[in-house]
Amino acid sequence: MNKIEFNNEIIPFRDKFCIPKNKNGKELIYFCGNSLGLKPKATDSYILQELNDWANLGVEGHFEAQKPWVDYHKTFSKSLANLIGAEENEVVAMNSLSVNLHLLMVSFYNPQPTKYKILIEQNAFPSDQYIVASQAKFHGYNPNDAIVEIKPEYDRICLTTDVIISTIEQYKNELNLILLGAVNYYTGQAFELKKITEVAQKYDIKVGLDLAHAIGNISLDFKQYPIDFATWCSYKYLNSGPGGVSGVYINKKYFNNYEIKRFEGWWGHDEKERFLMGNVFKPMHGAAAWQLSNAPILSMAAHAASLAIFDEIGIEKLVEQSKKLHLELRNGLEKIILKYNLKIEIITPKAENEHGCQLSILINENGKDLYRCRLAKSKCNSDGTCTTL
Repeated sequence: MNKIEFNNEIIPFRDKFCIPKNKNGKELIYFCGNSLGLKPKATDSYILQELNDWANLGVEGHFEAQKPWVDYHKTFSKSLANLIGAEENEVVAMNSLSVNLHLLMVSFYNPQPTKYKILIEQNAFPSDQYIVASQAKFHGYNPNDAIVEIKPEYDRICLTTDVIISTIEQYKNELNLILLGAVNYYTGQAFELKKITEVAQKYDIKVGLDLAHAIGNISLDFKQYPIDFATWCSYKYLNSGPGGVSGVYINKKYFNNYEIKRFEGWWGHDEKERFLMGNVFKPMHGAAAWQLSNAPILSMAAHAASLAIFDEIGIEKLVEQSKKLHLELRNGLEKIILKYNLKIEIITPKAENEHGCQLSILINENGKDLYRCRLAKSKCNSDGTCTTL
C-alpha cells in the first residue's frame, strides 16, 4: 500500500485549537468533531472584544462597536457562502438548527390534497424526524401516512442513490418535500445531491437539506445542485461552541416571491426602514428576510473566530487533507480487525465521494467492554474484550 502524503501546509493549523488533555496532562486524540468541534484559541479574544465594547459603549455598541452589532450577521455571509458554494445574499447566520428547520418548513412545506408527503432517510437524526412529524400534524396529517422513509436495500446499512431515486419515482405524485441530511449522522454517508435534486425537480418536489454533519466537512456547491433551502449548526465541524449559532440557505429564486409563506420578525424587515418602527413588514432582500431577532453577538463572536480559520485554509484544502486522514484511519482499522478477527464492521462507505471525515464502526460483539476501555485504565485483549488493570 502506498504511503499517504499529507499537506504539510495545513498541519500547523492544529496549534490554533485547544486540545483536551487527560488527567496526566497528555493531549488526547480527539474523534468527536462530529458532535462538538474543538475550541479555537482565538475564541477568547473575539468574545472579549464584544464584552469590552458592551462594557464601554453600552447600547451605542450597536453602531459604534469595532464590529457594529446591528450588522454583525453580515460579517459571516462571504465565509458561509464559500463553505456551501452559494451567493452571499443566499445565506444568513441566525437562531439554532431545529428552530430554523421549523421556520424553513413554514415556507417550503406546502401540502396539497394529493401531494402532501415528506421524504426522509430512515435513520435521519431524531430532531429531523420529530420536526417533520410535528409539521405533518400541524397541517392535519397523520405522520404515519405523510412521512415516507427511504429504507436501505436488504442487509445493507447505507442507502444507495438508486434506492433514493427509485423511492422518489415511486411516490413522485404524492411527495411535496424531500428533507435529507447531506451527510447522514449515523453512517457518515454523503449523498449524491446533484442527482437527487435533478430527479426531484422533474416532479416539482421541494428539496431541503440538514447540513449539520456536512458543512465544514465536505465540499458543497449549491450552484451545481440548486436545492430550495438548507440549514445547519455551527458547533460541530464549524467549531463555534456548544449551542453555537445556526445558519440558513435560501435559493435566490425565491427572493422576489412576495407571496411566500414565512414567519416574520423585526430583523427581517428592510434595514433602511427598520428603525422607523412601522407596523407593516417589508422584507429584506435575500435570506436575511427570514431573520426574526437581532443577532446573539457573544455566540456569533465564537463563530467568527472559527470561520476566520476556514477563510485562511480554504475548504478545498481542508477536505483534501480530511480524506487522506480518513483513509489512513480506515486502513489502520482494517488491519487491526483482520489481525485480531474482531467482530467490528466499518459502515461508512469507502468510495471517496460518499463520505466526509467521519468513520463509523459497528461493534457486533463485546461492545460494552470496548466502551469501558475508554473509561478505565484497561488493556484490550485479542478477542476484543478488555481487562481492567
